Amino acid sequence: MGVPSDDAVLIQKGNKQGEPHVITVNCPDKHGLGCDICHIILDFGLYITKGDVSTDEIWCYMVFWVVPHSSSPVVRWPSLKNRLQSLCPSCSVTFYLNDQPSNSPASPVYLLKFFCLDRKGLLHDVTQVLCELELTIQKVKVTTTPDGRVLDLFFITDNMELLHTEERQHHLCKQLDAVLGDSCISCKLRLAGPEYDCHHGISSLSPAVAEELFCFVLSDKETRLQALSSDMTNLKKANVVVDNSLSPAHTLLQIHCVDHKSLFYDILRTLKDCNIKIAFGRFSPNSKGCRDLDLFIQQKDGKKFVDPEKQNGLCSRLKVEMLHPLRVIIANRGPDTELLVANPVELSGKGRPRVFYDVTLALKALGICIFSAEIGRYSSSDREWEVYRFLLDENCGFQLSSTLARNQIVDRVRRMLMGW
Repeated sequence: MGVPSDDAVLIQKGNKQGEPHVITVNCPDKHGLGCDICHIILDFGLYITKGDVSTDEIWCYMVFWVVPHSSSPVVRWPSLKNRLQSLCPSCSVTFYLNDQPSNSPASPVYLLKFFCLDRKGLLHDVTQVLCELELTIQKVKVTTTPDGRVLDLFFITDNMELLHTEERQHHLCKQLDAVLGDSCISCKLRLAGPEYDCHHGISSLSPAVAEELFCFVLSDKETRLQALSSDMTNLKKANVVVDNSLSPAHTLLQIHCVDHKSLFYDILRTLKDCNIKIAFGRFSPNSKGCRDLDLFIQQKDGKKFVDPEKQNGLCSRLKVEMLHPLRVIIANRGPDTELLVANPVELSGKGRPRVFYDVTLALKALGICIFSAEIGRYSSSDREWEVYRFLLDENCGFQLSSTLARNQIVDRVRRMLMGW
């Protein structure tokens, strides 16, 4: 019973270049489904130009107008459809009789280890291959030796669940060989062992760096970094209005905020983690660099938001997640210069898509080599964060000890992450 699974997700391509493609999802509902769909759309390098979401808590209907972002030259549309369909709950009658999420086994983690000669942009080129093959980077450890060689450890999972096959492994090695060429000394792929747990955390952060990365509000230092260009000051502008007069059963959230490529995901991620139900949502097109969003919501118990304290708490949380979804700073690490990027992890354990891809692309564009890199998880203020650490090579076109140069690097990285 129910709609055929092939009809749960439809993708209609734009008729002309630059025209948005339309993704329609029509399936049984589950908590956080809109957030999970936006996570995959973002993971495929797509930007949501507008969207409509409606649900009666049993069935949902969502439409997203999307365009490929300039930093994502390749979009595998059939794979996108398959990934989105895998999110949709069963359309059979048994779904309604047993509306409990199934705990599917975690994807196996593989260790991709290669040793090669270093060059500018190498790390991003490898990352791009992994992204295009739908391989998710869970952890990474990159080390450069004094003689100009690099040892890379990528802990990856396969979104297609085929990396155990010889054909899939051969295709990965072939694509990497095309990028690494004669510079590759060795390249090996195997299931990860205990070393994956050893690399799960990150090296300790100094109290000053941790406070700046995980602070609830923008620090003075980051305000100065954002003031590097006039339009960055828009990051501090957002308006969230709570209205209980238009619906007897739902609270209306009216949001106005500066646009960025993950705005819709950041809003739905926040509501999902707060156990807030969405009955209807409309994401309006970009107007002068800003977005308007209307959301009719309920608390987990089905009640409206009438308590002023709860209203203020929700508005404050949304503003932080919209204005400051990623933290980007440069700090000293002994005699070296380190770029740090942090983002909150969903309560489900999911990290943010394409952060490593965007940061390495920005550094490649700036002509900055990465001496070492690592990804890990860090807990602070009752939240888990994903932290990306990059030791920057001093032999570049920037005087890394200069405040102006550091501001320029942070500005470029932040712009790439936000899609500006």
